[in-house]
Amino acid sequence: MNDSDSDDDVPQLSASTLAALQEFYAETNEQVTPEQKFSLGAVEEDWRMSQFWYSDDTARRLAEEVVQAAGEGGRIACLSAPSVYQKLKQLDANTQVTLLEFDRRFSIYGDEFVFYDYSNPLCLPENMAPQSFDVVIADPPYLSHECLSKVALTTKFLTKGKVLLCTGAIMQEDAEKLLGLKMCSFLPKHTHNLANEFRCYVNYPSGLDS
Repeated sequence: MNDSDSDDDVPQLSASTLAALQEFYAETNEQVTPEQKFSLGAVEEDWRMSQFWYSDDTARRLAEEVVQAAGEGGRIACLSAPSVYQKLKQLDANTQVTLLEFDRRFSIYGDEFVFYDYSNPLCLPENMAPQSFDVVIADPPYLSHECLSKVALTTKFLTKGKVLLCTGAIMQEDAEKLLGLKMCSFLPKHTHNLANEFRCYVNYPSGLDS
């Protein structure tokens, strides 16, 4: 993930390098069986991209929460939250789910995968209409005002109203100012313990407070 505000700082790949990268992703995708595709950890977390997957219990709780928030047949956007997307697919609920994610390894999910770089928060597919998701669950990769500010722009563009944000407790003030969110009592857990306390924030009546 690139912290730069400028597209000029983004390195450009040569055609040969890009082709080799695409071949690598294709080979990686072939190694994942259909049964493994949606299991948590099917794609290994990469700390270099600030990836830390939720525990199975947390992923399930968050998935069930957004299904409830979206309603029957609702649309859910998982913004940098691949383990919640995977759990949603396991639940097989009557919802439509899209994963917006920087890591192209998740392209194994086909049309439900959309490449997303938070440094270009509104660089989205033309067919992704504004306010087209009943709920957005977002997990910004970095605990910084700059990162959350840009993720907030994407979130506001996508959601019809409901937002579930998962980020550090230190981001509470920014979560409230940028998105009007309140901290929940639920404490999310990760497969590996993080140094920073993690919390959930919402702007609607949520089961995460029960």
